[in-house]
Amino acid sequence: MVKVPSLLLSQLVWHDLKVTPRELRLDTLRCGQSFRWKQVQEHHWACALQGQLYVLKEDPLTVYYGMAPNEAEDPQAVSRTAGALRDYFQLDLLSLDDAYQRWNKADPHFNARARFFPGIRMLRQDPWENLICFICSSNNNIARISQMVDKLCSHFGPKIATLDGTDYYGFPALEKLATTQTESKLRALGFGYRAKYIHQTAHMLKDVHPDDWLMSLRKMDYEDTKAALITLPGVGPKVADCICLMSMDHAEAIPVDTHVWQIATRDYGFSKKSTTKTMSPALYKDIGDHFRKLFGSFSGWAHSVLFSAELKVFESKLVDADADTKPKKRKRTR
Repeated sequence: MVKVPSLLLSQLVWHDLKVTPRELRLDTLRCGQSFRWKQVQEHHWACALQGQLYVLKEDPLTVYYGMAPNEAEDPQAVSRTAGALRDYFQLDLLSLDDAYQRWNKADPHFNARARFFPGIRMLRQDPWENLICFICSSNNNIARISQMVDKLCSHFGPKIATLDGTDYYGFPALEKLATTQTESKLRALGFGYRAKYIHQTAHMLKDVHPDDWLMSLRKMDYEDTKAALITLPGVGPKVADCICLMSMDHAEAIPVDTHVWQIATRDYGFSKKSTTKTMSPALYKDIGDHFRKLFGSFSGWAHSVLFSAELKVFESKLVDADADTKPKKRKRTR
């Protein structure tokens, strides 16, 4: 049995990621993109990714990553960790400060919310992990999705490390979820109908598609990537758009769920444009096209800021808003 490291937060050596608050805030980790980061203290977060435990903290000026003392003495290990985090947060892809300024000018609704939500970036996640997590998201909320994904990792994934007595597990390999016992085990863990979709998708990726098929979708254009993803069990247009945006490098993808539909009807006039109260494929596309035209490049990133402003977990951020910029009072979701 492989011995996993046992770490203490108080003993970690911290390195500056050298990123301003306008470029990254760790609220990014709790706005419905990833469901695996755990808050270990105020402003401190941890998650096992790609076989390594990542621990982050932020202060008003920057974000830091923590490393075990022995690893912190290895310049290559420090550089690898920094590089992995820069890729994960896509820090070298886009100046978020410049993008916010552009989106503020394009849309008064974005401008009214943006100052309360600085540094919300899109994560660049592993496609396999992202796919399975968003199959879990069907008819679900962030808290329950997080619980399900935690069960998935602790029952099927490898133990990576222990931090302050809490075990952290990696995401299960495809082979672990493609066995004949997977569906029954997941149903016993409370996954419901999603258990079938997870098992069927894992089986399809293992036995039908080439090993690199899922990762190869990053090289295709947006519409082809989305169409390919929809062929997988449990993946509809919204889930496919989440995967396109969060792990397939398609920044123009706009996932439209009931919450985005509420934004579109409340703030962008879609209640007048629509002749139905249900989400038809044509209406779904119209909403996405509206945001793509409004925000231009990286429109999916702008959409994520608007989505974050709807989340109950961030409700306190809007309390002190000025009367002329505070969004209308409304029932909070998720």
